[in-house]
Amino acid sequence: MTRGGAPAMSHEVRIVGGAWKRSKLSVLDRPGLRPTPDRVRETLFNWLGQDLTGWRCLDAFAGSGALGFECGSRGASEVVLLERDPALVRELRASQQRLRANMLRIEQADAVTWMRQAAPGRFELVCLDPPFDAGLFEPALRAAAPLISQDGFVYLEAPSAWTGDALAPLGYALNRQGRAGAVHFHLLQRATTLAGMPAEERAP
Repeated sequence: MTRGGAPAMSHEVRIVGGAWKRSKLSVLDRPGLRPTPDRVRETLFNWLGQDLTGWRCLDAFAGSGALGFECGSRGASEVVLLERDPALVRELRASQQRLRANMLRIEQADAVTWMRQAAPGRFELVCLDPPFDAGLFEPALRAAAPLISQDGFVYLEAPSAWTGDALAPLGYALNRQGRAGAVHFHLLQRATTLAGMPAEERAP
């Protein structure tokens, strides 16, 4: 996601809910950067119940930070944002300072390497939105699986739908899925958790 030369500002995205609702996040013109659309974020947090008070969240391929900042806006107690591109990291830190988002921690890091070294069971929500052409989906899903709590979730964006059969060998079951244009989005849980849960008790 890195490109030489000075980054150019292309547009902004808005936080869609919580304490920072309607606050703007800058989106730099960087290769592979594709912020999660407003209506997809709105759907995701409808699934999760809107209030993330006390949750620990990881935005593993932060980019614009839209997913991570949404988590903080909705009450998460800890949000870790990982991003490799130095220009994007600087922009994320500027947004953090402007919003006084003290629960956020922004790290310049390779997401898959970081997740492989992180403590197990640490997060209630891990968001995975890697560059679509980077071949990172399976490595990221494998690295994220140990990090979620027993009842935790992994959110995944991809250019095509992931089926239950494809997710099962990675230890996941599909809770919800949707599509917005060319983007397919999924809410996953540990296969053992979802298997024993009545349908009415799954994500609202």
